[in-house]
Amino acid sequence: MPIVEPPPPAAAPVRTAPALPAATPLREATAGQWGQLLLGLALYGVAVALMIRSTLGLGPWDLFHQGLARFAGVSVGVASQLVGALLLAGLWRAGTRFGAGTVLNIVLIGLLLDGFLAVVPEARGAAMAWAYHVAGVGLCGLATGAYIGARLGAGPRDSLMLTLAARTGRSVRVVRTAIELVVLVAGWAMGGAAGVGTLVFALGIGPATQVGLRAFRVQ
Repeated sequence: MPIVEPPPPAAAPVRTAPALPAATPLREATAGQWGQLLLGLALYGVAVALMIRSTLGLGPWDLFHQGLARFAGVSVGVASQLVGALLLAGLWRAGTRFGAGTVLNIVLIGLLLDGFLAVVPEARGAAMAWAYHVAGVGLCGLATGAYIGARLGAGPRDSLMLTLAARTGRSVRVVRTAIELVVLVAGWAMGGAAGVGTLVFALGIGPATQVGLRAFRVQ
């Protein structure tokens, strides 16, 4: 009798990470897309300003920006623009594609942040400080979903996040949290203002970003 070989075991399902949304060509972009992009950038500026004014500790990236600002004698907004430009150059060399929204992200968030810092008062009391900070974390995640979902080009930090998620197969939540923790250590080493709010941001921004991306149908 012929020998019947058993069928090969079924391959385990491959877990995929969200891909970078393709940037819409400028000539095809709609007014709604531009409006959503600007909304996201404005919300992000408000979010960071609230967290700075809470005085509970900055988010890791902004802690890093603050260290650079102190070293270079510039505003936090300008430091953010410098870091964004450097990340853009590095990701371009790695083959990541960008859109007009990526450049606007670098330029406008820095300008908006400095503008909102001029009008947002410092928190008075613990309750107001925590309200500022929690709102800032939530708005940051929502803003990320808004400007990535506009499909005009993700920001340089988010391009890094989504590129690593796509290449490692990990979720955005895991990758974003890992990045924030690494930047937290680097920023603290540079003398940035860390606090309990910094740790809350590092642990909370991953889930907040996941919610924002789903709200704007990025994944």
